[in-house]
Amino acid sequence: MAVTVWSVTLLLVLALWVYTFVDCVNTPEDRVRTLPKVVWVVVIVLFGMVPLASAAWFAVGRPARRSMEADAFAGWPPPEERWVPPDDNPAFLRSLDAANRARRGDDGAESGEAPQGQD
Repeated sequence: MAVTVWSVTLLLVLALWVYTFVDCVNTPEDRVRTLPKVVWVVVIVLFGMVPLASAAWFAVGRPARRSMEADAFAGWPPPEERWVPPDDNPAFLRSLDAANRARRGDDGAESGEAPQGQD
């Protein structure tokens, strides 16, 4: 029984250590708090089997959660880079209209119909 408890505890500490290491490595360097990222990586690698290193990372090294969530949704991607569906894209609709006119061989003014996309 004691071996099983020890094994489970060791696995949990190892999982916490790996999670902390991966989280630290994946955090952008300019977002790490308190110490430089390299120092945090060394602390986590050297003292990883002591849960205090993981607790220190999550308490004072990792970026604040609310700032990470705000960055995730604030203006990304920039408006000029956002994908617009073809039926909502004015440039695409104009190109279709121009292609239809070229195919018909007219400018659409004689038939009295308004160009597509302009009501």
